[in-house]
Amino acid sequence: MPEPSFQGFREGSTAPTPPAPGDCYKGRARGWRPVSAADLNSKFTALLTSVAMLPVAARSPRTALLALLWALLPGPGGAQTSVHPKEVIIPRGGSVLVNCSTSCDQYTLLGLETHLDKKEVANGSNWKLYELSSVQGDTIPYCYSVCHNDQSEATMSLTVYWFPEHVELEPLPQWQPVGENLTLRCQVEGGAPRTNLSVMLLQGEKLLSWQPAKGTPVAEVTATVLARRDDHGTNFSCRTELDLRPQGLGLFQNSSVPRQLRTFVLPKVRPHLVTPGIMEVGTQRSVTCSLDGLFPASEAQVHLALEDQRLTPTVKYSKDSLSATALVEVAPRDEGVQQLTCAVTLGNQSQRTQESVTIYSFPAPNLTLSESEAPEGTVVSVECKAHAGAVVTLIGDPDESPFPSAQITLNATAKDNGRGFVCSAALEVAGHVLHKNKTQKLFVLYGPRLDKENCPGNWTLEEGISQTLRCQASGNPIPKLDCRRKGDGALLPIGESRPVTRDISGTYVCRATSRRGVATHEVVVNVIYQQSNLVTIIAVTALILGIAATGGTVAYLYNRQRKIRKYRLQKAQEAAAMRLNTPP
Repeated sequence: MPEPSFQGFREGSTAPTPPAPGDCYKGRARGWRPVSAADLNSKFTALLTSVAMLPVAARSPRTALLALLWALLPGPGGAQTSVHPKEVIIPRGGSVLVNCSTSCDQYTLLGLETHLDKKEVANGSNWKLYELSSVQGDTIPYCYSVCHNDQSEATMSLTVYWFPEHVELEPLPQWQPVGENLTLRCQVEGGAPRTNLSVMLLQGEKLLSWQPAKGTPVAEVTATVLARRDDHGTNFSCRTELDLRPQGLGLFQNSSVPRQLRTFVLPKVRPHLVTPGIMEVGTQRSVTCSLDGLFPASEAQVHLALEDQRLTPTVKYSKDSLSATALVEVAPRDEGVQQLTCAVTLGNQSQRTQESVTIYSFPAPNLTLSESEAPEGTVVSVECKAHAGAVVTLIGDPDESPFPSAQITLNATAKDNGRGFVCSAALEVAGHVLHKNKTQKLFVLYGPRLDKENCPGNWTLEEGISQTLRCQASGNPIPKLDCRRKGDGALLPIGESRPVTRDISGTYVCRATSRRGVATHEVVVNVIYQQSNLVTIIAVTALILGIAATGGTVAYLYNRQRKIRKYRLQKAQEAAAMRLNTPP
């Protein structure tokens, strides 16, 4: 800004010459008048006040000197200096027209003193119009005039207004815990006049605080609120109001960018983690982590990991809770005790829990037979063996005590064909006893056999009744069986359901054949005809009638003897009674 200059004299005029020392009482002839000490003190005080109100850049030594000289000029006489307007408010950087006038028709000087850029735009016999431009701050220009060696001045108040250059609400915490105090800070840079500038802190359109803007160049306004669940997702902002309505200009508002608040609740409890406790190498199991009392639950993050192996959970949210499920698969490298971790993070807080998982390797036991298919009479060895850390029991071993291995031997017979052997292994893991079994069958090769249990030697059949004739041969491999009648070689229908006819009667030879040999067995088939049935019915009827007649005779004799015994007993009792009643 250029150094302010004293430009109050008309072009071509001569500025009054200050009096020399000792000329204070002779000054009237030279245009000066005596100045009393009281008058000088009053003018000097006004000078200091005027200079103090100037901007710093305007307070140059030259300005102060010129102002001092002006203060020493004679005070107002009959002529008066006027300024219009007396008070004005303009935007920063704006311009204003100032009219300086005097009531003196023959003035020596008439001008406007200011540090601002000025330009005389019009004049008259006793007035001048100046344009002040690029006004940046408040100032007090004054008009002056000299008339008949009398001087006078008139000041005006020039106020500059401008809107805040920057209104900002400081960033809110990314997450704010419910129930804790939140301090809102609004910074306002610039803006004038400060006496007309106020700051409001708002939640939405709800007024939280109203304060005047204090401090330069930046004013800071704060307010404290208690965070609630209902505040989640609401906007906070600050707004300035430059109230120039008293000056007839209106109310000017400027708002900051709104900031959204996110509140949260994370309970001071650990998540609930459900784990299998023990897991076998190569298996896959699910784990579940849950937590209640969250807000907002949908914003919570879940971290599940087995040591450094991060899992991928599926999270289900409800109103104020969550449940995360993930699959965990363990490999041989994981064998041992591992830590399964669940962490729930919401806002800038986290709750975590850990559970131990014992990962073990437990292969099935080894069960071996020296021969899984052995001819009858062969000695077969059966061995059951466990892997490291486990013990086994061989079912069928007379000594079924658990050992790392067990073994039996046997002489294979037909009864051992299809016999199953069970090797049961046991392993203790983290207090749990686990079992695994291995089963294997022994097949014994032996020749065909026909016995009475599976192929009766005598069959009696009733003609006309449907029957299934059964004759079964045993052997390994399973033998082929047919039964043919002696004489004509007729084939007996074995295993077929059909009505019995008398023409199948006879003696048959059943023959079982396999690669292990041949076995034969005779079967006699008797068929009962219808005539034989009638004779049988007559004989049975006669037998029943004979039994009935015999039974009737026996019943008659029994009743007769019973009545005789009863009669004799009655007579004996009567005789005894008579003896008792006879006097001696």
